[in-house]
Amino acid sequence: MNEVRAQYEAYPYPERDPEDERKRLITGSPSHVLEIDNFVFRGVRDWSRPLRVLVAGGGTGDGLIQIAQQMTQAGRAAEITYLDLSSAARKLAEARARVRGLDGIRFVTGSLLEAADLGVFDYIDCCGVLHHLPDPAAGFAALLAALAPGGGMGFMVYAPYGRSGVYPLQEAFGALFEGQPPEVRLSAARKLVAGLPEGHPFRCNPNLGDHKDSDAGFYDLLLHSQDRAFDVAALVAMLEESGWALSGFAMPALYDPGRITEVPGHLGPVARMALAEKLTGTIKTHVGYAVRGTEARGPARGAKPGLVPHFKGVRAADLARAVAGGQRPVLRMGGIEARPDLPRAAAPLIAGVDGRRSLAEIGRQAGIDAIALGALWAPVERELGAHGLLLYSSILRQG
Repeated sequence: MNEVRAQYEAYPYPERDPEDERKRLITGSPSHVLEIDNFVFRGVRDWSRPLRVLVAGGGTGDGLIQIAQQMTQAGRAAEITYLDLSSAARKLAEARARVRGLDGIRFVTGSLLEAADLGVFDYIDCCGVLHHLPDPAAGFAALLAALAPGGGMGFMVYAPYGRSGVYPLQEAFGALFEGQPPEVRLSAARKLVAGLPEGHPFRCNPNLGDHKDSDAGFYDLLLHSQDRAFDVAALVAMLEESGWALSGFAMPALYDPGRITEVPGHLGPVARMALAEKLTGTIKTHVGYAVRGTEARGPARGAKPGLVPHFKGVRAADLARAVAGGQRPVLRMGGIEARPDLPRAAAPLIAGVDGRRSLAEIGRQAGIDAIALGALWAPVERELGAHGLLLYSSILRQG
């Protein structure tokens, strides 16, 4: 753990300039507030209650800033605790929060293994951390001990196939540069990577880019002293063994082999997801949500017409116009492209999505009865939900 701490003191990750907060907000998965409600609270959380949040292994603050800013913009109360081993990373996260005027955040320097000492939390963000622990199972268990009843966690862990070429280099550099300070390792490794031969698995992998973006990115990708990737089966097993249950992945389409080929009917849910991962071969991280195993549940579903739909990264008016015209618009999310085939009659429902009205209210406004509403909305949910473009949350409703 000392070597990991030394890395992040020398190269806080990801590399960020606090002044950039004046011109942009970094958003993504996990921990987008709409996703949190959709995957953890099934779209029905009582947002009049403050959301107690732990950002476990918060780094330079991407997840922290996203949650705090989105909660502020929604006019909802949050009690947020940031926790990280690196004091250098913490300083950057604190500076970013100051630039945005986000106050009331508790900053703690320490290990996520001590999370339960900080209280109980409705939501835990743990992005890019658990795969760096000497015992990931202990990390999963420690976070579960800090979870409030009914809560959940958003996570990101590395996946093996999309990171082909990384691990042989990590092992080689670990042997070559053992005992040397981070700055020396970085300089020497950069020279070796520049000279890799044509055909080397790392050079042939188009999915990787951190090493090109910054010193911190290069070090985190290729010089990390403690790094493990999980395939789908290993991840689900780890979750279950440590008391968690998978609620869902942020981009379900990536884990659906039926979008690639015909699938034998005897395969169970985990085997199907594992098959999709192997057939795709490009997944480099698993991003998703988990809940307590004894409270296992999946994400929100539009079968409940009282839920409030939101489009993420899609303008309702533009999509409705295209669907009404019989078009199959190109939609992009997380590097994935989709061309949904949606019924023209669903266009009024799509146009009515404003993040405040429920499905039932949208249906009444469009003059569509409950039975027709379910039939028309099902393909919208199936196509857009699979690509992370449709979520359910009442966060913008009054109350």
